[in-house]
Amino acid sequence: MRPVFLVPIVLFIAIAIALGWGLTRNPSTIPSALIGKPVPDFALAPVQGRMLGLAAADVRGQVSLVNVFASWCTACRAEHPLFMGLAQSGAVPIHGLNYKDRPADAAQWLDTLGDPYTRTGADLDGRVGIDWGVYGVPETFVVDADGRVAFKHIGPVTPEALKETILPLIKRLRSQGQGSGS
Repeated sequence: MRPVFLVPIVLFIAIAIALGWGLTRNPSTIPSALIGKPVPDFALAPVQGRMLGLAAADVRGQVSLVNVFASWCTACRAEHPLFMGLAQSGAVPIHGLNYKDRPADAAQWLDTLGDPYTRTGADLDGRVGIDWGVYGVPETFVVDADGRVAFKHIGPVTPEALKETILPLIKRLRSQGQGSGS
């Protein structure tokens, strides 16, 4: 067999190995380029029927969560009761970034399911989501008191993720003096 005939076979094997490795990766562990960096500069009008919009300045001063959601997102509906409970507990301020949603649909969704958000910005064209590095909804960010992204959770937040990762990180950030705006 001539060596020139082996080239396609070797290329096929290399591609198969690369694809196989890629399929074993967990998409929820995709690192964010924003980790450790300030949140992007942005200012969004409030979701229809809400009084408070969301801007970069609003996530400075205390450790908080920013949840990217949409009324058309099935996974957002799955995690929503968790955020309602978290809001009722007062454990951490939760801000909502409503991504590429129709204003009336977003308002109806929050009016029907409840509104756990301290502030909710309407990202109608998705530009702010792009600046945050959003791949899709839902995504949730932990932001430290200095307005830096400390963690990104891709997909719906589960009780396990909240208990084992997100809440311990919030506690750690607060105990490191991050909760005082230092």
